[in-house]
Amino acid sequence: MPRTRGRAPSGGRADALSREVVVGTAIALLDELGERGLTFRLLAERLQTGTGALYWHVSNKDELVALAADQVLGPAVAADLDPAQNAGTALRALAMAVFDAFDQHPWAAPHVTAPPTLTNALRLLDRIGTLVTRTEQPAEQHFAVTTAIFYYITGVSAQITVPRVPLDATTGRDAYLAQTAERWQNLDPADYPFLTRATDNLRDHADRDQFTTGLDLLLRGLITSADTDRAAAGSHVLRGDSCVDQDGPPPQ
Repeated sequence: MPRTRGRAPSGGRADALSREVVVGTAIALLDELGERGLTFRLLAERLQTGTGALYWHVSNKDELVALAADQVLGPAVAADLDPAQNAGTALRALAMAVFDAFDQHPWAAPHVTAPPTLTNALRLLDRIGTLVTRTEQPAEQHFAVTTAIFYYITGVSAQITVPRVPLDATTGRDAYLAQTAERWQNLDPADYPFLTRATDNLRDHADRDQFTTGLDLLLRGLITSADTDRAAAGSHVLRGDSCVDQDGPPPQ
C-alpha cells in the first residue's frame, strides 16, 4: 500500500518513532480494544507523542490497520518451505499457522486483501502457489487453485474469528453465538429444517475444528482432482488414443 507522508511536526517525535513501533503499538491496542477502539489520539497517548508524529509514518487508520494485519501474518509465513515435504502436508501446516495467527488477533483477517498487496500477504500467496506447483495439478490450473486456497484461508478465517471481537462492552463470542443459536431455534423448522437442528452445534463448536474440516475437504479435493486427471490421461493411453502418433492407427 503506498504511503503518503505528511509534514514532520516541528519539534515533534517523528524521528524518535518508527513505523514498526507505531504498528506494533497499534496491534496491542487492536488486541485490547478492537478496531473500533483504536484511534490516533489513543495511539499517540500510548506512544507519548502527538498525532502529527503518527501521520509522518502512516497516512490514515485504514493503512495502519492493514499494516498491523500484515505484521500479524508475518510469523506464519516466515519459515522457509521444506522442498522434501509433501505438498498437501505443507499446505495444511501453512494454513493452520495462518489461522492460528488470526485466531490470536481476530480483527486482522478481514484486512488481508485479495489480491494481496502487502509483504506478508504476498508471501503467503506465493508460498501457496509454490506448493500447488508441486502437486499433480495441470499448470494451467495453478493460479485458480492457488487463489482458491488463499481465499479460503483468509476469508474463512475472517468469517470465523470476527464474531469473537466484542460487539460492545458485554458481548463476546460465546454470548454472540448463544444469541444467534437462540434466533435459529426460533425459526420455523418447516422453512429452516437444518438450522433449527444445528443450534447446539453452533453454540458449542470449536472454531479451529470448523476451519480444519473445510480445509481438509479442500485439500482432499485438490489431490483427488489431480488423481482423476492422471487416471483420465492413463485411460486415453489404454484405449489407444495416443497410438495414432506413436505407432499408427490402433489395430482393427
